[in-house]
Amino acid sequence: MKAYLITPVPKPRMTKRDCHRPSAKRYWAFKDQVKIFNVQLPYYGATVVFVLPMPKSWSKKKKSKMNGKPHQQTPDLDNLLKALGDAVYQEDKKIYDICVSKRWGFVGGIFIYELSETENEETIVTLTEIKEENS
Repeated sequence: MKAYLITPVPKPRMTKRDCHRPSAKRYWAFKDQVKIFNVQLPYYGATVVFVLPMPKSWSKKKKSKMNGKPHQQTPDLDNLLKALGDAVYQEDKKIYDICVSKRWGFVGGIFIYELSETENEETIVTLTEIKEENS
């Protein structure tokens, strides 16, 4: 597992005129942080967990209750993954098998769990065997 204390940021919609919007500036700062920390994201066989920080306005009781719970608000999961993929790769279209989730946390972060290549191949073989048995 690799842990990066980088607060996740979603990929915003951007045109040439949007480069000065706050959301675009946060996105560019996020991309810079990902490069500084040398974040590695495999093309397949990884689980990415985005931990989003809880609002400062929440009480300590609510924060304790929500820590580690699923984050079911904006930003959308796909926009978080798009931002990470764009920050790590020039051609993120090569990413083809990633499991992604988002959770609440006291601080923001990105956690990447990797399967070894043999574990991934064993999973594919097992899925193929199940498919053949059901045919």
